[in-house]
Amino acid sequence: MAKLYFRYGAMNSGKSTALLQAAHNYEERGHGVLLAKPSIDTKGDLGILSRLGVVREVDFILAPDTDAYAEFQRHRAAQVAVTGRDVSCLLVDEAQFLTAEQADDLLRIAILENVPVLAYGIRTDFLTVAFPGSRRLLEIAHSLEELKTICRCGRKAVFNARLVDGAFVFDGDQVAIDGVHVGYESLCGSCYLQESGGRLANR
Repeated sequence: MAKLYFRYGAMNSGKSTALLQAAHNYEERGHGVLLAKPSIDTKGDLGILSRLGVVREVDFILAPDTDAYAEFQRHRAAQVAVTGRDVSCLLVDEAQFLTAEQADDLLRIAILENVPVLAYGIRTDFLTVAFPGSRRLLEIAHSLEELKTICRCGRKAVFNARLVDGAFVFDGDQVAIDGVHVGYESLCGSCYLQESGGRLANR
């Protein structure tokens, strides 16, 4: 039986790079893969963008109301029709933006279709609250793997602090894609509490 893997880490821990490397490894050995990401992730448009500059277009986008299981089946059938070979793996970037139902679909794909699913994402938002997709993946994934990065102080970073125009903020919507005005810094617990004035989950 195939498994559902959730590989998580703070921002800048190399999640997208690891996903693209996994895709390359499968394909280098002659295996077909499918890549997907949630539609809420507008960074990179239809692509997965690594901070190292590597980019690759996804095979399908998952809107919040998309049936992930059915969408996988549709693209799997299309790939078999074109290449004559089955899909060996489904890779999902920015998995924190999935709905809980879509996370359940990933488990169904792994178990019912016997196709390994590798989902990559962050656990919590800038207020240290779990994203719905991440929460569900932490509950149901067969395998959990933390991808590590370091804080500015040198300790392991675990939180993602939001900056707006260069200043830390601790109020706002859960989702704000990083860009010109919005950015994020990965911090350890100590540095996060120092910047937040000791606040956690200020909703």
